[in-house]
Amino acid sequence: MCGPLVSKLFASIDEFLAIAQSILQRRKARAGRSLEHHVEYLLGLASLPFETQVEVDGTKPDILIPSKRAYLDPSWPVDRLFVLGLKTTCKDRWRQVTQEAPRISQKHILTLQNGISAPQMEQMRISHVTLVVPKSLHEMYPPESRNQVLQVDQFIGQVKSKLSSD
Repeated sequence: MCGPLVSKLFASIDEFLAIAQSILQRRKARAGRSLEHHVEYLLGLASLPFETQVEVDGTKPDILIPSKRAYLDPSWPVDRLFVLGLKTTCKDRWRQVTQEAPRISQKHILTLQNGISAPQMEQMRISHVTLVVPKSLHEMYPPESRNQVLQVDQFIGQVKSKLSSD
């Protein structure tokens, strides 16, 4: 049974819950888009070439480095291609990234999640997914898994190094 305030404002508890869910979804979408803008800014600041939300092989990765053109070029070395998924929280959604841009076997996910369990970290490792996390969050990850988690500047450094190698 719903309280008097809810019953005065909404026809039913289901209507109340539907509106609350809609508001929550909009908030999550804004947070995700904000993360995208911040990461795009950082990659631009680092002078890294990238494209966002481009379709390749029937998928739409959040960020493709260096470009769709390079990805589609069979002569472009695979070790110089990067997929970066952006997830404010991973939960089980990290698995989506494993299906994106199938030419690239090693995927990266940048997240703001405050820690992930050791078993989930192991699942990610087995699935060739590397987490990229701001330095301030590293201590929230299991000590035995921290060496598998890149800081944002480490990721940028690795990408720059690979793209500049001949």
